[in-house]
Amino acid sequence: MALGKVFHYAFDAVLFSTVLAGIRRSSGFTPNTASITDPTFRSVADTFLGAGETIFDIAQMRAMNTEYFKKEPKAGSR
Repeated sequence: MALGKVFHYAFDAVLFSTVLAGIRRSSGFTPNTASITDPTFRSVADTFLGAGETIFDIAQMRAMNTEYFKKEPKAGSR
């Protein structure tokens, strides 16, 4: 039972980190890890956000290499 909760929380953390990566990619806004004073916590936060970036990259590559997704031109471009 406890192991299931650990996996559930780990999955939720990775999902949240991936959403933050998507927000960063689409808007440019990112959490300011430089404001974390403790170097250990800052390193953990950077690693956490880096994991989300990796998962986002993998999902993006999978979407690019399948026929189920297509790229639409940006609005206003010709």
